[in-house]
Parts: sequence; structure tokens; C-alpha cells
Amino acid sequence: MLTLFKGARIVDANHNEDDQPYDVLVEDGVVREVATRIELRSAANVFDVKGKTLMPGLIDCHVHVLASMANLGTNAKLPNAFALFRAVPILRGMLERGFTSVRDAGGADYALAQAVETGLTPGPRLFTSGKALSQTGGHADFRVRLDHSPDNCPCSQYYGAIGRIVDGVDDIRRAIRQEIRQGATQIKIMASGGVSSPTDPIGNLQFSEDEIRAAVAEARQHQTYVMAHAYTAQAIKRAVELGVRTIEHGNLVDDEAAGVMAERGAFVVPTLITYEACRTDGAEAGFPPDSLVKNAAVLQKGLDSLEIYKRHAVKMAYGSDLLGTMHQRQSEELILRTRAFSNYEVICQATSVAAEVLNRTGELGVVAPGATADLLVVDGNPLESIELLGEQGRHLDVIMKQGEFFKNRLAT
Repeated sequence: MLTLFKGARIVDANHNEDDQPYDVLVEDGVVREVATRIELRSAANVFDVKGKTLMPGLIDCHVHVLASMANLGTNAKLPNAFALFRAVPILRGMLERGFTSVRDAGGADYALAQAVETGLTPGPRLFTSGKALSQTGGHADFRVRLDHSPDNCPCSQYYGAIGRIVDGVDDIRRAIRQEIRQGATQIKIMASGGVSSPTDPIGNLQFSEDEIRAAVAEARQHQTYVMAHAYTAQAIKRAVELGVRTIEHGNLVDDEAAGVMAERGAFVVPTLITYEACRTDGAEAGFPPDSLVKNAAVLQKGLDSLEIYKRHAVKMAYGSDLLGTMHQRQSEELILRTRAFSNYEVICQATSVAAEVLNRTGELGVVAPGATADLLVVDGNPLESIELLGEQGRHLDVIMKQGEFFKNRLAT
């Protein structure tokens, strides 16, 4: 059956300041035609969306769908069944907010992606990294200082663990081959200290240059890329010069590092809302006290970093990185970014730029012939009020994923 949306204002990378109403025809999960007027040659479900906005489904390039607890060390110890079942409402909530694709930055695997793909559970399309790679004592090593369990503890294979510990070039190559064999679509490494881990200061560099080069080379051999957790300017510049394609967080960037990113065509995926959420809700959610101190150190710098990235025209995609009960604040990242960018620029970061990160340009993140029919109908104009994309999907009349209605408040 065909679906025809009539008279919509389209908001995407190809329709900036375009108030022309369009008809959009969907068939077999694909956008077949976009035109000012479409004449039907066969039966279709027709929806009048005059006065509303039709736009691509949102894409979040940094999530942890298995992080149902704010304390990631505790999350890693959850029985597998608990970790899995607690992920189900997280996935559904993302789709309810209009996120039709997400890139998981550590934890989710091929099986979970297939569970969503085959309809076992509702959720966004998953691009999974498998377990993120961390050095001993790095950002995915959640052992406290007095925990002397071995580095190769089998607990890293638990479903709730976001990462695994690897050291040395050979171990990194082996781990990447395992993750890709098991279905990872990209590789995540920890290239600096982090906020949520117990024993690594944010300023630490992680992995040697040889180890990072090996990770990049191995990923390229498998026709994919490396995304790197990195906070400081030194860690960012080092990772990008060694071939890392996307920088996650990047709060402590400086002009030199941003310039290197722009020159190399690297992406940044800020995750500002996670620091704000941890500031206001973290203690109640169970975020560790030491991590709250580190969170405060990077919060304002993250907001300041937007201007630096903008000044150097670094390509920026959308990310949230929320944990536990804070997942519900996923859409608030849109609002935080309007401190430096227009509503249109932020929407592109969460659609077409994010699709470029996923290597799905023209397929996701646009309303165009041949694109996957991941579509939202917004009751209003998000170019005037980006808050319409928040409030847990309250203003979304339609959420369509691959041509199928997940939500439809329109009358035919």
C-alpha cells in the first residue's frame, strides 16, 4: 500500500528556508517521490499535513541503550536477562521521541540490533560498536582501585558491560576482528580519561600511538572506522592525526585541535546533555560521587566548545550519551546546541550530518527520492520552535520507520 503525505512543509538539508508545500509518496519502506503535486495512479492512504512539518527521523550518534543504570560499574554486573529487559523501554522511549536510528557507543550487539530489525521489540535502527575497547585502567575499566580481579575477567562479556580491556597491538587487532565478526558496524576506543570511570583522570592519554594506529588500520581493512572517546585537546589532536574518524564528547578542545579536525575531515559528536543531566539528576540516579566532581570540570567547557567547533567548521553530529533514568532527556541536546547554532543547523546535525557519520548519506537523514522512509510529522514548525522536537514526542503526529507507522495521530 502506498502512503501519500500532502501539502507538507519539508525541513531537511535540502530544504532550507523553503516554505513551498510538498507531497511525499512512500512505498515499500522508501520515499518514492517528492513534488509540489503528486497524482496517484493506484490506491493509497492519503494524509493531509498542511500547516505541519515533514522531516527525517532523528539520528543520535552516541547512545548506550544497555546503560539502564547511571553507575556503569554496577550496570556491568547486572545479570544478562536484567540488562536485556531493562533496555527494552530505553529503546522504545528513543523511538517515541522521534529517533529512528541510533549509533550505540559501547554495549549493544548484533543480536539486539536484529531484535529491533525483526520487530521483536520496538526501537530505533541500531548501529552497534559491540564492546568499546579500553586499556587497563582506562575509561571502560570500572574496577575500583582495590579490585584485583584479572584484566581478562569474563565479567566484561556480560550484557551490561559497555567495554572490554585490551592491551597491545596484537590484542587490539584480535578484539576488533572479534567485534566485527560479531556484527559491530564501527569500532569504539577510549583515547582519554573519562567522567564515569573510577581511576583515570580526564587528562590522561589512553592507548599508545601504535595501538591507535593498529585500531584504525584494522577497522579500515573491514571497511569501517574508529570512533574515539576523547576530552582534551591533546587527546583529540593525537587521535585524529592517527586516523580516528569521529571524536566523542570533545569538551576540552582548543583552536589547534579543532583546526586539525577540520583539515582531516573528522567529525565531532558532543554530548552536552549528559553533563547537564548528571549535574541536576546524577546523584539521585546513582552516578558515583567522584564522577560528579569530574562532570563539573567539563560541563561549562563542553558548552564553550561549540563556538570553537563552529569557528573551524568542524562537522558536528548529534549525541546524548545518557545513562539510567536520564535517558528521557535525550531531546534536550537539541535545545542546548541552539546557544551556538540555528535551529536549522541543529536539525541537520541530528539528521543529514549524523547520516554521514553512519555512512548512510542520501539513505537516512533526508526526505528525498530513494531515501529510507524514516519520517516525522511535527505539529508546527521546529525551525521556529525546536522545543517541538522535545517533550517525549508530544508534538509528533507521525513517527514512521522504514515506511511503517510507529505512531499516527492523523486522520485519513
